[in-house]
Amino acid sequence: MSKKKENTFEESLNRLQEISNSLESGDIGLEESIKLYEEGINLAQLCYTTLKDAELKVTELKKQLEQSIKQ
Repeated sequence: MSKKKENTFEESLNRLQEISNSLESGDIGLEESIKLYEEGINLAQLCYTTLKDAELKVTELKKQLEQSIKQ
C-alpha cells in the first residue's frame, strides 16, 4: 500500500488559487464546482493548520531565545 504524499504549504496554496480561478471563471458545471469547492475547503484547512503550527513553533523559538539572552 503506497502512502499519499502530502502537498507542501506552497503547493496547497497554488492549488487553492487554481481552484479559485476555475470557480470564478464559471466555465465548469455544478458537479465539478462542488468537487472543487470541497477540495478547496480541505486545502484551506490544511493551510490553516500549517500556519498555526508554524506560529506556535516561532513563538516557542522566540521564548527559547529570550531565555538564553537572560542567562
